[in-house]
Amino acid sequence: STRGKGLYAFTEAVNAQLRAWNAREGLCFLYCPHTSASLTINENYDPTAQADLETFLERLVPDGERWYAHDLEGPDDATSHLRAMLTETSLTIPVDEGRLTLGTWQGVYLFEHRSHAHRREVWLRVMEVTE
Repeated sequence: STRGKGLYAFTEAVNAQLRAWNAREGLCFLYCPHTSASLTINENYDPTAQADLETFLERLVPDGERWYAHDLEGPDDATSHLRAMLTETSLTIPVDEGRLTLGTWQGVYLFEHRSHAHRREVWLRVMEVTE
């Protein structure tokens, strides 16, 4: 669940699922089946890095441009789709020792591009190395 625009960390939820599946080594595939939300890997230590990313996307694709035609679901309709297009809908991350193999300061985020709260899904698959 989201509360509106912004980054929502879920690295630990993925790691918990990997532990539940006893997935030790392989590849983790994450997919966001939405056209107005996306996925990203970004710094998870300093919250100002997240704020800068959110501000950057707001400035790159500002709300309220007169040329936007797509507003079927509201004034954030066109902008949410444009922002999702500029980011990722899927990620592939190595798994080692039962955890996502991320850099020291990296975290996995859902990027909500809508102004209002939504219930989002992220699909997770693992391709495990077997001996």
